[in-house]
Amino acid sequence: MITGHPEPMDCNSMKPTTALRRLIERPEILLCPGTYDPLMAKLVKQVGFEAIYMTGAGVSHNALAMPDLGLTTMTEMVDRAARLADASELPLICDADTGFGNAINVMRTVKEYERAGVAGLHIEDQDIPKRCGHLFGKSLVPTSEMVGKIKAALDTRKDDDFIIIARTDARTAVGFEEAMERAHAYSQAGADVIFFESPRSREELEAVPQSIDKPVLANMVETGLTPFLPAAELEAIGYNMVIYAGGLSRFLTRQAEGFLLNLKDTGSTEAYWDQMNSFAEQNELLELSKYEALSQKYAG
Repeated sequence: MITGHPEPMDCNSMKPTTALRRLIERPEILLCPGTYDPLMAKLVKQVGFEAIYMTGAGVSHNALAMPDLGLTTMTEMVDRAARLADASELPLICDADTGFGNAINVMRTVKEYERAGVAGLHIEDQDIPKRCGHLFGKSLVPTSEMVGKIKAALDTRKDDDFIIIARTDARTAVGFEEAMERAHAYSQAGADVIFFESPRSREELEAVPQSIDKPVLANMVETGLTPFLPAAELEAIGYNMVIYAGGLSRFLTRQAEGFLLNLKDTGSTEAYWDQMNSFAEQNELLELSKYEALSQKYAG
């Protein structure tokens, strides 16, 4: 069980897909901060996380300034995923919404995400247009259609270590019992990980890993529909990984609002200097010295 930090796994010599699979299979729970931004992805690595999650809601909020209502396209998501994978060099798990269509669309989605350097993705059983997992008003595709999508994804991946995560949104759409039935069906279809979205109580959170014979993912959404448990408790009840999809985005939005209001009121940023990276610290994060050395190496 987590008592502080799990023993770091040396993933540098592994493919990102293999590293992610090993991280999911180990006893300790895998913590994955969610981001949408290459700079934040680099920061996630710098502070010592082992994997990263690209949030579809975050991409919609921050690339489009639009709510999470299925408005981003597959190509927009793949482009952002490639930038995050390149910036962080960590195993990257990505939101792939519904797979952006039917089973044939899912096949193209898997190809494009794999080509972008992603280590794993999740597809969900919502019908189009999809909605954020912690919003009501969702509709679902038939279980058989989602099973077909999962099988198409598994058959399409070139790397057997590429992680296919099946997400069910049935809990908020139709109820807990059908959500559990769907989770079992998706597990039997061969999904590597089951993502049971928005359990509504601790008892429901506990029931999922107890009854699913596959690794399970928890989504901790601050002030969302699911009770917010520390990672150590999630590990103790059987979860293998946990994502914090939107926390960083909402935190940065609140902090930016305070910064901008202060600048508007005072005509200065000085009150926030102790909460900012210095010019030198920002360039250190961005590895300026590495790029300057490369410029010198290849100078004519």
